[in-house]
Amino acid sequence: MAEGLRAWAQSLALVGAVWVCTQSAQAITVLDDRQQKVQIAQAPQRIVSLLPSLTETVCALKQCHKLVGLDRYSNWPESVKSVPRVGGGLDPNIESIVALRPDLVLAAGSTRGADRLQALGLNVLRLEPRNHADAQRVLRTVAQALHVPAADSDRVWQSIQAGVQAAVQSLSPAARQQRVYFEVSPAPYGASESSFMGETLTRMGVANILPASMGPFPQVNPEWVVQARPDVIMAGDSSRASMLQRPGWGRLRAMQGQRLCVFKPEESDMLVRAGPRMAEGAQLMADCLNRAAAQADTGVQR
Repeated sequence: MAEGLRAWAQSLALVGAVWVCTQSAQAITVLDDRQQKVQIAQAPQRIVSLLPSLTETVCALKQCHKLVGLDRYSNWPESVKSVPRVGGGLDPNIESIVALRPDLVLAAGSTRGADRLQALGLNVLRLEPRNHADAQRVLRTVAQALHVPAADSDRVWQSIQAGVQAAVQSLSPAARQQRVYFEVSPAPYGASESSFMGETLTRMGVANILPASMGPFPQVNPEWVVQARPDVIMAGDSSRASMLQRPGWGRLRAMQGQRLCVFKPEESDMLVRAGPRMAEGAQLMADCLNRAAAQADTGVQR
């Protein structure tokens, strides 16, 4: 009897030791964009995302099923459209988020209410990719936070890079000679060389009229664009009407030569999010540039 009890106690102690080691192995610490340490005890099972690119990153890592709350703008992939909405980055509904009992909240560095969510005891990881390096880092950080193997996030990144490179290679020689103005919102704000869209254009060998020194997404004086005389203009559908009202824009060769690429809302979503769909966004830009170059050739022939 005594021998049996001793053996049982030893077995129980061994199981306990294994459990403690397993729990310790699962507990990780990651750094957010503010260089704040976020401790995650175990793989999150209930995730709230307040930034579309972060939502798409979670899904690219095959963790979509763990999303329990989203910002109003997250709309890809199709499966996330049924997930409850909790406001946006500028107006998150704190009560709704807390009621969802998330074990991880993903937010942009600029998300309002993030400090309050932390004060209420929630784990908040703030990440906001603005360029290619950021996108890779965020992908790896989210994978780490979700306890997804690094090899899986590396495969996702390699696939993104392969897609971007395919878009680069699809450009005609004539398309590479053009100068581009990329408008991200009708304020207007543009995408400079230091933005992830600008980096993609640079990789294509295409000139961007907005230099990196202006910051990733500077507000632009419309008269400055007129003086820069871009060959091609890329913009979302929301910018089309305002462009026609801007003084001097009707004289731009990009407007006169019909080298204006206006993207549909779903295409704009893809283009302005530094995340898993950057390759598809790069192909949209490449197709625009090829069409514009062909249009210019047609104009010359006439």
